[in-house]
Amino acid sequence: MPTRRDMLASTAGALGGAVVFGVPPLPRPDPQGAQAPPPVRPPLAPMPDDPTSAPGAPTSALGERSHQVSVARTPTGLIAGSSLTPHQSLTGTITPSDLHFERHHAGVPAIDAAKHELLIHGLVDRTLAFSLADLKRFPRVTRTYFIECSGNGGGAFRRPRAEMTPQQIAGLASNTEWTGVPMRALFNEVGAQRGASWVLAEGSDAAELTRSIPMSKMLDDALVVWAQNGEPLRPAQGYPIRLLLPGWEGNASIKWLRRLELGTRPWMTREETSKYTDPLKDGTARQFSFEVDAKSIITAPVFPDRITRGWHPISGVAWSGRGRIARVEVSTNGGETWSNAALLNAPTPKAFVRFEQMWEWKGDETVLLSRATDETGYVQPTRAALIEARGIGTSYHSNPIYGWKVGTDGAVTFHGET
Repeated sequence: MPTRRDMLASTAGALGGAVVFGVPPLPRPDPQGAQAPPPVRPPLAPMPDDPTSAPGAPTSALGERSHQVSVARTPTGLIAGSSLTPHQSLTGTITPSDLHFERHHAGVPAIDAAKHELLIHGLVDRTLAFSLADLKRFPRVTRTYFIECSGNGGGAFRRPRAEMTPQQIAGLASNTEWTGVPMRALFNEVGAQRGASWVLAEGSDAAELTRSIPMSKMLDDALVVWAQNGEPLRPAQGYPIRLLLPGWEGNASIKWLRRLELGTRPWMTREETSKYTDPLKDGTARQFSFEVDAKSIITAPVFPDRITRGWHPISGVAWSGRGRIARVEVSTNGGETWSNAALLNAPTPKAFVRFEQMWEWKGDETVLLSRATDETGYVQPTRAALIEARGIGTSYHSNPIYGWKVGTDGAVTFHGET
């Protein structure tokens, strides 16, 4: 069981255990906002004509992708920046850990996991600090969920451009397998008091990112996780531990989690007042709009593909923070008619589902669209409907129907004016 300490020792241990070292300056992007290119690999030896003519490479400590496979995130190169998942290069639903998107407010902290602790205090019967070893002694669960930055797709919503890829449009969303302990178990251990209705979650990064979370969510499906896709969290994903709030905007799933304080009202931190609110066209703003709305995106064919006449699979992913995806429809004529796509995996709550539909292209100019419906009946809206409801000023929670224009020459470009 976790060691019980008094408040002073707990606070000192929790706040002192996260050591943030100096981060060297990173290259800045060019003034036009272009993202840094992926790292260049050294030249390869010529490929043999007959691979059976000589022994291959020996075993190695870590597996690598083939040098013939080009797949990478696109980092901004900034400490307060991001890098995007290359959806157009992926199949299935699981995002590899090293391709899971990043979004940081003050860089990736270097933390000594052996010293790191999670302090839980406030309206509790027992103030406790949990080490990573303590957390691993609780019964664990493994779940597959997506995480999506609330700003995902904001650029494509406000300023769509023909030369955009799925990575640029929706690369701030990823879907992986997580392992950890349900928050309910930790709150039972500390004796969460009946009057506690909100929880302040705080990270160990230099920004000390904090968000107020309703107690109802914490007791529903919130997790404290330490593993992703079968291995320890990577530093950019919150090593050694992070909060995971399935289906809610990603910034609330605090990385490098070090403190949870139980109270009776939201703390109104910077990240939930001046940031992560949704300006509306009537001059008001939505606050605490946690849930991610249903969304889908076609990942093939997409820019910069050039297709030939004949049959092609239209493939993509869909997700919703409200539960399971119930249906994904595809239109091959710009929305004049729709048909149900096949779902290639059984939909699970708050996780990606892969959809596909075969399509015969006969050489005509057209627009390909996808539209998701979740189990609550919510239908992914058009861009025009979203603007009518909320205006164009919001930077968060944009989920319009995305399209891809196919020219008579087979060239595919992004069509954002749905």
